[in-house]
Amino acid sequence: MSSFFRIEEPPARAAPRGFALWQLGFRPFYLLASGFAAVSILLWALQFTGHLSAPYLPGALWHAHEMLFGFALAVIVGFLFTAGRNWSGRPTPTGGKLAAIAALWLAARVLVLTPYGWLSALANTAFPLAAAIALAIPFYQARNRRNYFFVGLLVLMAAATLCVHLNQLGVVALPAWAGIQIGLDAVLFILCVMGGRVIPMFTINGVPGARALRHPRLEPVALGSVLAVLAADALHAPLWLVGVVAAVAAVAHLVRWLLWQPWATLRNPLVWVLHLAYAWIPVHLAFRALNAFGWIAPSAAVHALTVGAIGGLVIGMLTRTARGHTARPLRADWRDVTCYVLVAAAAFVRVFAPLVVPAHMMEAVLCSAGLWAAGFALYFVGYWNVLTRPRLDGQPG
Repeated sequence: MSSFFRIEEPPARAAPRGFALWQLGFRPFYLLASGFAAVSILLWALQFTGHLSAPYLPGALWHAHEMLFGFALAVIVGFLFTAGRNWSGRPTPTGGKLAAIAALWLAARVLVLTPYGWLSALANTAFPLAAAIALAIPFYQARNRRNYFFVGLLVLMAAATLCVHLNQLGVVALPAWAGIQIGLDAVLFILCVMGGRVIPMFTINGVPGARALRHPRLEPVALGSVLAVLAADALHAPLWLVGVVAAVAAVAHLVRWLLWQPWATLRNPLVWVLHLAYAWIPVHLAFRALNAFGWIAPSAAVHALTVGAIGGLVIGMLTRTARGHTARPLRADWRDVTCYVLVAAAAFVRVFAPLVVPAHMMEAVLCSAGLWAAGFALYFVGYWNVLTRPRLDGQPG
C-alpha cells in the first residue's frame, strides 16, 4: 500500500494549547458538515413539499449546490487538512487560520440563502480556493508532488461553483447545472482516489485474513475512466459517448470493488460501511450509462452517487478518522452502526423506491430525508464531545 496516503498520527509533539476544536482540520469541518447535512436536507424536504419558499438559488439548484459545495466539500477539506499534514510532514491550518476558513464556509452557507448573489458567489468561490492555497503551501514546501492534484481539484470545485453563481447572476449563458455536474464528477474522482487507497488498507488491517487486492493494470483504467467521464461532461460530448465511457467505468469499478473482498468485512462495521458505500459508485456509473441511452431517469444516477456513495463514505470516514485522531479505539459502537444503517437506508429508499413505485416519489423523498437527517444528527450529537475535547493521549491533533 502506498505510504503517502497514510492517515496515521505523526510523531509525538508538545501537548497542544487552546480550544481542541481548532487543533486539526477534521474537528470543525466534521461537526459543521454533519450538522449541516441534517438541517439542510430537512429544509430541502420542506421546499420539495411546498412548505418553504426557495432562496436566492431555485429550490432544486440550492439543494444540489449545498449538498455538493457545502456538505461534501466541507468533509473533503477537513479530511485533506488532516491527512495533508501527514503526507507532507508540514503543518496545515490550525487555530485562527482554521477558524477563519471555517467561518468562510459558514458565511457561504448563510449568504446563499439571501438575495445577495454577488456576495454569495464570492464566498462560495473563495472557500475552496482558500482551502487549495492552505493545502498547496505544505505540499510545495515538502515537494509532495504526488498529491498536487488535490489542489487542482479544489480549484476545479471553485470554478464549478462560480459557474453556478455566474449563471444565476446573468453573467454567463453556460447552464448552472453544468457547474453542478462538473462538481459531482470532481467529487466522484476524489472518492475513487481516496477509496482506492484507504479501503484496501483498512480491510487488510481490520479484517484478519482478508486479502484486498489492487491490480496494477486495473487502477489506471478505473481512475482514468472517471476522468474520461468528467472530460466528456465538461466538453458536452454526445450522450452516446458519455454512456459508453460511463459503462466502461462501471465495469472497472465493480471489478475493483470485488478485488477488495467486501464479503470478508461483515463482522467489522468500520470496514463494511466503506465497502457498502463504494458499491454505489459502479451503480452510479451504470445508471449514468442507462440514462445516457434514455433508459432511466437522471435522478437515480445522481442520488446513487450523492446519497449512496458520498453519504456512505462520509459517515464511515467521519467515525473512523474521528476515533483514530482522538486516540479512541477503532471499533464502532452502537451509535456508529446506527448512523451507518440510517444513511444506507436513506440511499436505498431515495434511489430505488422512485424506480419501483414512481407514484410515491413524494413519500420516498420525505422518508429518505428523515433517515439521512437522523443519521447525521446522531453523529453530530454523539461526536460533539469527541471533536471539541483534546485527544485522550494528550497528543496534538
